[in-house]
Amino acid sequence: MSAETRQTILDHIDRNRDKAVAFLQQMIRIPSVTGDEAAIQRFLADHMTRVGLSVDMWETDWEALKAHPGYRPVDRGYEGRPNLVATLKGSGGGRSLLLNGHTDVIPVGNGEGWSDDPWSASIKDGRIYGRGSADMKSGVASHILAVEFLKELGIRLRGDVHINVVIDEEVSGHGTLDTVIRGYRADAGISGETSDLAVQPACIGRIWFEIAVEGKPAGIQKRYEGVSAIDLGYKLVQAVKALEDQRVATVRHPLYPHALDSLPCMIGSFQAGNYPSAFPATGVLKGSMATVPGEDHEGVKKSLVEQIAKAAAADPWMKDHPPVVRFVGYDAQASEIPQDHPIVDLVCRTYTEITGRQPQISGRQGAADTRFLNQYGDTPTVIFGPGSTAVMHANDEYVAIDDYLTAIKVMALCIYDWCGAEA
Repeated sequence: MSAETRQTILDHIDRNRDKAVAFLQQMIRIPSVTGDEAAIQRFLADHMTRVGLSVDMWETDWEALKAHPGYRPVDRGYEGRPNLVATLKGSGGGRSLLLNGHTDVIPVGNGEGWSDDPWSASIKDGRIYGRGSADMKSGVASHILAVEFLKELGIRLRGDVHINVVIDEEVSGHGTLDTVIRGYRADAGISGETSDLAVQPACIGRIWFEIAVEGKPAGIQKRYEGVSAIDLGYKLVQAVKALEDQRVATVRHPLYPHALDSLPCMIGSFQAGNYPSAFPATGVLKGSMATVPGEDHEGVKKSLVEQIAKAAAADPWMKDHPPVVRFVGYDAQASEIPQDHPIVDLVCRTYTEITGRQPQISGRQGAADTRFLNQYGDTPTVIFGPGSTAVMHANDEYVAIDDYLTAIKVMALCIYDWCGAEA
């Protein structure tokens, strides 16, 4: 592509800054907590149809999904919660590209701790605020607008572009898994997940677990005759912390140089007893642990089971009444593609071209749907998005408008360069 054409694309995006901001605000103002994604999926399907893309929207067959090895148990199905893929068909002879993102977001409660309505999409100091602004409606919007702006300029691509917008990412990632099952493949992919505009060829895995502990019941007056689940639980918290210390000291990956940040292994919830004036004989600890690419996912789970068994064996009560470890809820494997993969190189070069800076190349310190595209979809996928992992899921979540515009520019040029275009 000539320098003149490249500048024409960038100038067009700059001229449409207000349009881009307004589009993202529209998306943020549609509440889309996991399980309630229908409205925003219909909004985006209608928008991309008007743009001139071919839209495939479907509901996941829950029973069929259960037969796939990537399935993880969930509490509800997918009726009324459609996935979608919008395709810009190329003229032929170019490489295909899949742009992946999710529209579901985590709950906001009653808005406690927010400075404004979580769905307001208010603008302050160059930022757009609202639930999903970072994670990851800005990433999805950058994909859609990059394609839309190329079409507005009359650019005809040679390769196909698939804009994949999915549901249920926050709970399972099944929206992306079902995209793979439906048969969508591409020569490469870009996920718009939160990355602070870093280029991320890898993501960590995440494992949720529960530990049920049972003490010895007693009356409150004879409490000294019982064994408190709170006391036992504290010992298990320490055992989990010791496992984290061990993993931080021994697990290494070049994209995760700060192991303490990347490998949390912790108890996040501890419930014991059921009444203020009753002895706490039972308890449940809930936690999560992270893995890095290359680790044995099931082996990491086994290490937790062994660690708890070791702690129980050293306790006079638990050695005969061992805690029970269960792996329930979110369970995502770590994933990566080579750092020298052509799609990684392209995103890096394009970022430098637009900003004049070398990008940070890192591993995402969070799980991502790229695991399904890499493992099952034959679509090597890199992560690059305008949102920040540091503010995703937080009160007063936001995305910087300048980062959002940069992401649109990077996406537009990457699409052009990867897919090729007619003269």
